[in-house]
Amino acid sequence: MKHRHLLVYLALVFLCVWGGTSAFAEDADMNAYTKNTPIQAVIHDPAFGDYGRLIFPVDEGYMSGDTLGSLRLTWYNNIDPDKTVEIANFLRTRALNGETIFYDIYTEEEKAADPAKRDSGLFFFKGTPGARFAVCNAGGGFAYVGAMQDSFPHALELSKKGYNAFALIYRPGAQTACEDLARAISFIFEHADELEVDTSDYSLWGGSAGGRMAAWVGSYGTAFFGEPDYPRPAAVILQYTGHSEYSELDPPTYACVGRNDGIASWQLMQQRLELLHQLGTDTEFHVYPGLLHGFGIGTGTVAEGWLNDAVAFWEKHMQNEG
Repeated sequence: MKHRHLLVYLALVFLCVWGGTSAFAEDADMNAYTKNTPIQAVIHDPAFGDYGRLIFPVDEGYMSGDTLGSLRLTWYNNIDPDKTVEIANFLRTRALNGETIFYDIYTEEEKAADPAKRDSGLFFFKGTPGARFAVCNAGGGFAYVGAMQDSFPHALELSKKGYNAFALIYRPGAQTACEDLARAISFIFEHADELEVDTSDYSLWGGSAGGRMAAWVGSYGTAFFGEPDYPRPAAVILQYTGHSEYSELDPPTYACVGRNDGIASWQLMQQRLELLHQLGTDTEFHVYPGLLHGFGIGTGTVAEGWLNDAVAFWEKHMQNEG
């Protein structure tokens, strides 16, 4: 049955494309995807070109479900099917409207030398031109990238608030992930005019393994990972990560986690922030009763709205006028 749905969908796409792109352009704001849309139909939608495969995990064995509504990701909970559909439609609409929604961060020469770099890049959730930016980093145990739950929703909500948000697709592995994040920051700074972003007082966001990335790069800086020495972020926003390192170089840090998280200890997270606070670093910590690991933006849970608190924390540490 799923194959028949996919064939019907691809046939419609084929007719629209070969019948003239105006069929897409005129209805680019329509909700083409639903919870019943096959994931493979999104991946292979001509609107996305080659990068459609990066919307979902490219590493096998960490994703289940055939449709947008049935998507499941290893180690994640509270996935909201409506948000998954909204994100997919958001990306498709902007792509069909001629906006660039994906950027390679490595050159063709670099990707030829290291083919794994072909599975990296930045999805751009554009906000107000000239506004500050954030880079959102999904977790996945450094085994895969769970963007649809752990970075795309955050980036979408930040863009609704006017901020320019990027979701990084990186090479799994602690070292390579941090290298990719440092390169992403470098790319954004070097292309700030083209991207129409303000590079002052940016923020790094991350959940689980993505939280470790944000904390490491925020603390050590981009030069430590092979890029030019760009300014550190104004704030780091962390979710459910067991990251325990801390130093006086850590930026102001906001963190949240579920009390029932069996992967990232809320006590450990709280202890780290208390130690940072003792060093003079501003921190804010929230723990939510009953929540498990990987609740994302927390839609429909006791954590719903936490992102607003995190944005307020970031804004508190913006020193320069935009």
